[in-house]
Amino acid sequence: MKEINTKQEYQKYVDKKSPNSPILKNCFNAFWVGGLICAIGQIIFGICESRGLDTKISSSIVSIILIFISAFLTSINWFNKIGKFAGAGSLIPITGFANSIISPSIEYKSEGYVMGVGAKMFTVAGPVLVFGISASVLVGLVYLIFNTQNIILV
Repeated sequence: MKEINTKQEYQKYVDKKSPNSPILKNCFNAFWVGGLICAIGQIIFGICESRGLDTKISSSIVSIILIFISAFLTSINWFNKIGKFAGAGSLIPITGFANSIISPSIEYKSEGYVMGVGAKMFTVAGPVLVFGISASVLVGLVYLIFNTQNIILV
């Protein structure tokens, strides 16, 4: 292998070895797969409402069914294939969150239900929850501080 001495030589080497990403194709795949997942959710919602269920219950049923489908597809290793094809389009919040919980559970099942599944279940989703909740508390405090004109201090 040829020795690399300068930044320009290194950049040429990296450009030669790195494949170009088909950005337009990836965006299109993410768009239509994400849209398909949303359309499936909307179809389930319409079926629930046509059966006389109110909006709140219909929304809950849609969430439960999409979580189940995502968990099932993760368990048979199809969700990863969809994710490789669709990228962020398959990570619509509810399906992506379900995948992030189920994947470590399946991976660490061999370590037992307590120390494997129970302890490792939130390894991917845990930081998202911690930082998401922390950020929402911080934003709430900032909002409270800057909108105190409506608060009467006694």
